[in-house]
Amino acid sequence: MSNSEQVLVLVKPDGVERGLVGQVLARAEARGYRIARLELRRATPELLAEHYAEHAAKPFYPALVEYMMSGPIVALVLEGAQVITAFRTMAGATDPVKAAPGTIRGDFGRDWGTGEILNIVHASDSPASAAREIAIWFP
Repeated sequence: MSNSEQVLVLVKPDGVERGLVGQVLARAEARGYRIARLELRRATPELLAEHYAEHAAKPFYPALVEYMMSGPIVALVLEGAQVITAFRTMAGATDPVKAAPGTIRGDFGRDWGTGEILNIVHASDSPASAAREIAIWFP
């Protein structure tokens, strides 16, 4: 596919813990996207420092790293035409309370009252971010 692109998707610890990996994969495959890579892994502080480098100085960074290290993560690479935009639309708004019904976060996310945003998935936001993030998670 000449117009094919790739996106890194992470099913975050809350999604894995709640058994939602299959739901995320099924939605991606139902849209016709191909799973190019898939791995269950635990994030290290070093991996997260590289992945979230732009957030390192922000006040929420320590809690984000703690959350991302709290359990296993499913890292996957999806391929297909306009997959970055499409998967981010499928994921829904970052805040699960504001995510539309029918989106991954809208259907499965909620505010758990902890002050943390537990929003099931991450997806690269641009071709440049996808290339950088895929290289971090799948060196």
